[in-house]
This record gives sequence, C-alpha cells and structure tokens, in this order.
Amino acid sequence: MSTPFPFTAIVGQDDLRLGLLLNAVSPAVGGVLVRGEKGTAKSTAVRALAALMPEVPVVSGCRFSCDPASPDPACPDGPHEAGTGVSRDARMVELPVGASEDRLVGALDIERALAEGVKAFEPGLLADAHRGILYVDEVNLLHDHLVDLLLDAAAMGASYVEREGVSVRHAARFLLVGTMNPEEGELRPQLLDRFGLTVEVAASRETDLRVEVVRRRLAYDDDPAAFAAQWADEEGALRARIVAARALLPQVRLGDGALRQIAATCAAFEVDGMRADIVMARTATALAAWAGRTDVLAEDVRQAALLALPHRRRRNPFDAPGLDENKLDDTLEQNSGEDDDPDPDGPGGGGRPPQGDGPDTPPQPEGEAGDTPAQTVPEQGQGQGQQSSGGGEQQPVRAAEPFRTKMLSVPGLGEGAAGRRSRARTEHGRTTGARRPQGALTKLHLAATVQAAAPHQRARGRSGRGLVVRRDDLRQATREGREGNLVLFVVDASGSMAARQRMSAVKGAVLSLLLDAYQRRDKVGLITFRGKEAEVVLPPTSSVDAAAARLEMLPTGGRTPVAAGLLKAHDVLRVERLRDPSRRPLLVVVTDGRATGGPEPVALASRAARLHEVEGIASVVVDCESGPVRLGLAGSLARDLGGTAVTLDDLRADSIAGLVKDVQGTSRRAA
Repeated sequence: MSTPFPFTAIVGQDDLRLGLLLNAVSPAVGGVLVRGEKGTAKSTAVRALAALMPEVPVVSGCRFSCDPASPDPACPDGPHEAGTGVSRDARMVELPVGASEDRLVGALDIERALAEGVKAFEPGLLADAHRGILYVDEVNLLHDHLVDLLLDAAAMGASYVEREGVSVRHAARFLLVGTMNPEEGELRPQLLDRFGLTVEVAASRETDLRVEVVRRRLAYDDDPAAFAAQWADEEGALRARIVAARALLPQVRLGDGALRQIAATCAAFEVDGMRADIVMARTATALAAWAGRTDVLAEDVRQAALLALPHRRRRNPFDAPGLDENKLDDTLEQNSGEDDDPDPDGPGGGGRPPQGDGPDTPPQPEGEAGDTPAQTVPEQGQGQGQQSSGGGEQQPVRAAEPFRTKMLSVPGLGEGAAGRRSRARTEHGRTTGARRPQGALTKLHLAATVQAAAPHQRARGRSGRGLVVRRDDLRQATREGREGNLVLFVVDASGSMAARQRMSAVKGAVLSLLLDAYQRRDKVGLITFRGKEAEVVLPPTSSVDAAAARLEMLPTGGRTPVAAGLLKAHDVLRVERLRDPSRRPLLVVVTDGRATGGPEPVALASRAARLHEVEGIASVVVDCESGPVRLGLAGSLARDLGGTAVTLDDLRADSIAGLVKDVQGTSRRAA
C-alpha cells in the first residue's frame, strides 16, 4: 500500500483542512464537498484524512463492519452476538465515476436465487464504506442512477438491493466526501444538499507559498516513506487532537442564544428546508469541541454558516456560491443572546478569509479587430450600448430574465448517457422487452427467463420445487428512458442583433435554454459569429454555468457571417462524434438569418446548412427577426438545415403557439 501524503504537510487550504477535520470529529455533520480548480490538493487532502481517522471496532469476519457493541440485527452475515471484536483502520473507499450499479450496492446471484432459493450476495462499495469514508472524485460527473442510490443510502443509513422479489438490506452509514471542478458541471440540487459542508479551494497567488508546495511535493515523490516520517510527530499530535475532540463533543453545550442565531441566519439567507439549521448546529458544536471548549460561541456559529450555507442558497445553477459576510455579521449581531457567552473579540474573530468570485469565473472575451461598423444604432441615452473604438464592437448587455422553455428533443431512439431529454435505450426506465444478456446480467426479465426455461424442465430431470435454470435461459430486460444530448448553440452576435433590447431578449432566451439543458443533464457548447469569422467561445462541456458566464460577457457588432458559424459548428460536431459517438447532438442556431459579408453570403450559408442536413443533425433555428417587416430568412435557413424554425415567443412553455416536441431531422446514429 502506498504511503499517503501527510495531512499536516499540506500548505495553506485552511478551509479545506478545517472542513475535513470537523467531519472527522463529528461524522454527523454530513460530509464535505470540495469545489475548486484542478491541481489544488483536493484529492490529496481527502486521502490524507483517512490516515488520521481513529480505529474502528468491528465484528470479526463480518463483511459489513458491524459494531460489536451494537451489531445490526438485520446484517446479512448475522445474527451477531454482542461482545468484543477486533479493531482495524478506518477505510476510505473510492467510488469511480464510471462504476456500475452492482459495484456500488452489491450484486445478487440471480441464477442461484431462482434455482436454489438462496440469497447469495456479494457486498458492494456501500458496504465497504460503512463506518468509514466514501470518497467520490469528480462527483459532479457521477451518473444519475448512482446519484439516486447515494441519496437513498445517505437518507436512510442503509442500502437495499432488490431483484425480482429477492431483497437484501445492510447498514450503510459513511462520511461522504466529494471533490469537483465547477467548470465541468454542477451537482443535482438533491445531492448538493446532502453534503453537510462545502469549501472553495484555489491555488495561492503568493510566490513563497507556491515554492513551498513544489518543494514538499518533490520531496514526497522522491521518497514517500522518508517524507512521511518527517511529519510523523505532527500527524500523531493531530490524530490525538481528533480523539480528544471526539471525547469532548458530547459535553459541548449549544445554548438557546446560539440556536436562535442559527435559525435567524438560515432564515435571513432564505435556505430551503431545515437541514441547514441542523447542519449548522452540529458544525458549531464540532467547532467548539475542536477548540477544546464546552460552550458554543458566536464565532462558532459564524464559521459554521460560512461552511454550511453557501451551497444551499443558490436558486439556479447560474448563481455564484458564497455568502454576504456583512449581512451575516449583522444577522448574528441582531440575534445575539446572553447565554451563549459571546466572544469578546466579536463575531468576526473566527471567520475565514472572504470568498472571491469562484475559480470557474471565465475571462472576458477580447474583441475582434477589423469588424465592420454595426448595422444598427444603439438606443439613445444608454452609455453601455454606444459603439466603442473596437471596430464597431458594442459592449455586452445584460440578459433578460430567463423563462421556462418548451422541451426540444432529438427524434429516434438513442443510446447515449442517461439524461432527461430524448428517448434512448438505458439501464433504467420502463421495460420494453427482453434479450439474451451480452456480458454480465444486470436486469433480469423474469417472465422471459421462465418462458425460456419452462420447455426444458422434463429433459433436465426436474424433480423438486425449484426451477431448473441454465445460463442460456437468462434474459436481460431491455428498458427505455431518456438520454442527455449535446446541445450546441450557434449565436449570431453581429451588428444586426446589437440593438440593446433585442440582444437582451436573445440572451435571455439562450440563458433559458441553458437552464433547460442543465436540468436535462446535457452537454453544451457555444459558438458565436460576427465580423468576418466564427469563434468557439466554449467547447462542449458539462459546465452549463460556464456557458452562461461567457454568454453574459458576449460583445456584439460587425457583419453576419452565418456560413462561418455553421461551418465551425460542423467541425465541432465532427470532433465530438469521435470523442463520444453515442451522444446525439442538437444544433440550436440563434439568428435573424440576415447573412452579410463576402460574395453571395446567403447562398454560402445555405450550402453550409445543407452539410448538417445531409448528416441528419437535428436542428432548430430560433428566429430573432423583429419589426413590422420580416424577410423570413431564418425560416429559409431552417429548411436548408432540415430543421424547425421557432420564434422567441414560441420557446416559452406557456406560449399558445404550438411547437413540435421532436426537432425535425433524423440522426444516422438513431435506431
């Protein structure tokens, strides 16, 4: 087994270390989610924590880590008699993003269950993690069906495996630790709320700290054992402090004054439900025990709020996490009680450094040189809308308020990643038929299996009650559910779109579609075209909020090279087809269709559109043309694409105008 990097040797990252240590002191806090850019010691810190956890007493030979003092009466390896057991190190079990359902919850031997009536069960990762740490790196990329299983286990403290009337239950209480890079996509709100605490990490910009990080890492890579030995005393002292804090925890007093501050803070920041209040109370208690105190102070409540609330106050994926610390201090001051022994240094004594804009905030795109002057005049009296000196480029305008959109879906039956947009063959969903299994059997179709085995019972010499089942009789259930797609936005940012009110409405519509893509678990990409060329503003990614941030900063101006935008989209889709051939694309072109610039711009745009039509790319054109006189150019472009044209009003879910559910056009990869 490799030697982990010592926890005490990690440079900086105070919030990260504190969040992990508080969970080590009080696992009831509910785990921690670590958000940050790559290369910020997220995984290193989590793996180092396992070495600090106290040993766990277990029943000897129990595969489910039952506590000998109070064994689980429903343990599949039981019943166990209460008594002495053996001690072992706390486990850190890592859940791979691509793990199967059977690997997570365990697997039943269906063949033995049918033929012999026995529960032959092989435990999964949830059983291994019981009374330890379950670590999920890149937790935001975890498949939905695994997220559902994690939610169930976290809520009930147990894992259930049920297959065709055969069920197994075992305890599954674990410290859930997840790491993620926000640029790769956000978490489902249900799972996000299950994490007790969240911390934001970023690489230090101080030269001396960065030098020390590199020095320690190189020393560890050269000789891990020798490097760990240098930090053995610090590790031992920290481990002893964790044990002492755990012992002190039951004696910590959470007074009514502190409880009032907690409740008032959660109400002031409008968090949903009561879980935030409970997590804050447990965190503040753990903070007091960690400091060696038996009373919760105002500084503990403040620090608990900074750790427990940022990820619970977001109303949509485009809200930046974080708290207004001035508002927090005012709330604590207004609700300070006399029985919680406030800290003489004031409520700010234990606070962490202020949080800035997250590491996923993208840079503002630079303007293109040489664009032709804008074709529309900005509104008078609007300074932000006036032309700048950048060759006709106009400064970005804010998006209009997003709205709920009607669903656009790709026709046919796909086989892509699980999601909520288009029909697909999936591991989960309604059963539509049966087939012979290809590889390991995962979902048994009982009726089809019995039907296949029934004609052979006499020839197989059946004499008892059990059905004589051979492997050739087993049938896999085929299921139909929904898949996530690649939604590629091609947005017209030319001068003809640059009128303030018009571009604001366009951005609001695209923002609404992005929010819909987030909820349906799609990948998204963003291409803009203006001036003389098109630009891939955001390559296909799961980070919808990154796309929204880049859209917000989108400048406008110049001519309308529609063909360049469509050709750039063709190149992006070709590359993505090689990377992820099972994920079907949906092309969304947002334009008024007025192609300008170069020789025969309209004809060139038509030819570029037919490239997508020939390859069967499902597409929709959002027609942004406005005014009493309309040329219908966006509709012509949609016909060339083999897709559908809709207006901005048609996109609204409450619109009276009808909108086909399946976008016109068929994919060659659709079954």
